[in-house]
Amino acid sequence: MVNVTFKNNPIHLEGSEVRVGDKAPEFTVLSNGLQPVTLADSKGKVRLISVVPSVDTGVCSLQTKRFNDEATSLGDDVEVMTISVDLPFAQARWKETEGVENLNLYSDHRDLSFGKAFGTAITELRLLTRSIFVVDRDDKVTYVEYVSEATDHPDYDAAIKAVKELN
Repeated sequence: MVNVTFKNNPIHLEGSEVRVGDKAPEFTVLSNGLQPVTLADSKGKVRLISVVPSVDTGVCSLQTKRFNDEATSLGDDVEVMTISVDLPFAQARWKETEGVENLNLYSDHRDLSFGKAFGTAITELRLLTRSIFVVDRDDKVTYVEYVSEATDHPDYDAAIKAVKELN
C-alpha cells in the first residue's frame, strides 16, 4: 500500500499499486479533442507517464513543462504524456498559454480510469496523486514513483534515466 500525503494530510488512493515488473494496466483517458485514448494506442513505444493533480498549480505546471522540455531529447519512439483530472478544455488552454507542444496532456476527469488502474486516484479530493511511470514497448512497467507528499516534485532525473535506459 502506498502512503501518500497531500499538504501533509494522509490521503487514500483508489485502485492497486503498480510496481516495477507489472504489466501496465489498460486505461481510457480523453484527449484535448475529447477523443478516447488508451495505453494500447501507444503500443510499441516507450511511455513516460507523468501524473499531476492539476496543471493549474505551480508544481504541476513546472513538472509538465520540465517533461515537455525533456521530450525532444528522448526520441520519436518515446511517448511523453501528462495525465490529470483537469477538463480537456482547460488542458488545451493551458498548453497553448504555456507553449507546451512536445507531450500529450490527457484528462482522466470522466471516470478516473487511469487513476483507479494505476492506484493514483485520491478518494478525498477526486484528483490524481503526483506520480511517474515508465512503461516499455511491451507494456511492462520499468519505473514507478508515487511522490510521498503530493505537493512535492518528483525525481525528474531518475525518470528520464529510466526512459533513456530503454532506448
